[in-house]
Amino acid sequence: MMGQQGPAQEKLFYTFSLESHVPADHLLRRIDSVLGLTDLRQHLAPHYSHTGRPSIDPELMIRMLIVGYCFGIRSERRLCEEVHLNLAYRWFCRLGLERPVPEHSTFSKNRHGRFRDSGAFRWLFDEVLRRCMAAGLVKGEGFAVDASVVAADARGQRSVPGTASVDWNDERLRTRAVREYLAALDESQAPPKTVSLTDPQARWTCAPGGPAFFAYSTNCLIDVEHGVIVDVEATPANRSEEVESTKRMIDRVEATFALKPERLIGDMAYGSAPMLAWLVEDKDIEPHVPVWDKTQRTDGSLSRSDFIWDEKADEYRCPQGQPLRSQWRAFRTPRHHVTRADTIIYRASQHACRDCPLKARCCPNTPMRKIARSIHEEARDVARRINESDQYLRSRKQRKKVEMLFAHLKRILRLDRLRLRGLSGAFLRLLEAQTSDRGLDRLPKPIRTHAYRETMRTQ
Repeated sequence: MMGQQGPAQEKLFYTFSLESHVPADHLLRRIDSVLGLTDLRQHLAPHYSHTGRPSIDPELMIRMLIVGYCFGIRSERRLCEEVHLNLAYRWFCRLGLERPVPEHSTFSKNRHGRFRDSGAFRWLFDEVLRRCMAAGLVKGEGFAVDASVVAADARGQRSVPGTASVDWNDERLRTRAVREYLAALDESQAPPKTVSLTDPQARWTCAPGGPAFFAYSTNCLIDVEHGVIVDVEATPANRSEEVESTKRMIDRVEATFALKPERLIGDMAYGSAPMLAWLVEDKDIEPHVPVWDKTQRTDGSLSRSDFIWDEKADEYRCPQGQPLRSQWRAFRTPRHHVTRADTIIYRASQHACRDCPLKARCCPNTPMRKIARSIHEEARDVARRINESDQYLRSRKQRKKVEMLFAHLKRILRLDRLRLRGLSGAFLRLLEAQTSDRGLDRLPKPIRTHAYRETMRTQ
């Protein structure tokens, strides 16, 4: 027969345990077994007052953030509501049935204020890396680096040309992002072509190949053994900024964790002469990077590779055996011959080129042949030799692990557009996402699949 539910009547006493209501195979149980935040309070102690009413436990807010990232909850307001309703979330956040969940406004102020100023997410990021190193997931033999463009929270309509005069003292423009921009402004640098009035540190770019937009670059440095992220940094969407961030990340990992790779894997953006010289000469790291080289000619004329370099004589030899030198006579005052592009120009004799049978293929439009040699050419030669090795072919395959990381960040964690403004906001958002992504990626495949399904279900 059909049953009928009786009238609701509350009991005076309940025997209830959150521990027994959370399944043994739940994702949060696996995360909780390896998560330890005992030193977080000590790290944040200088940023809290010794008097007044006790504040919200910072460990609680970190645990709530982990819940949000693991289950695709992007809204802070909705995150607080979900933690209030979901028993597994309450268990993971150490909240009993009667303990209140923090207000979303208080949660947001602590997250973007005290956590931002104290570097709490950098501390958490480093702690996760230490756990990965202790578990043997970081070998340190090879690192791979790459950058991906993420749209900034700024529209193209609120922008002005870089040469335009802007009154940054206007109260309508005095936002945190503008204050950060003014504090980091370098008068020696050339202004960008377009400046956003909403987020001036973002750069106008069309790097993905579509319409231009304001964006930042997320730079990631990973260990190629298991794809563990060892460092991250946010920069404006600019190639030179991305290359310089790689130097900072390698130095920071070496200083913090005593890790220095034997080889660095990257694409051609990291194959500039100064970058290769820094790797080879300053850091003694093998550059498994394509060389940024525009000396090869496609019009049938002789390229620089057709000329032989003589290091002892400091000159090139053309196919006809004629020398190309940086100077043909002695100067009373010695000259370094280095141009503004950090190159040295080697020239052939005009007389020898005029009577040369290969002039039509060598220098048809100039009276003599010239070759610009970089002052870092030795480091470029090292990279060229590595590019011909079997190890380089293996490194090219390992570099795909960085691309997989960016795909995971943008497709699952939805890091395709920033919700915080300013360079520090982009860096904070990147640290949060990379910390949770790295922890989730280390879980067994069935657990990762469960997390992906839960993420899709909550969208």
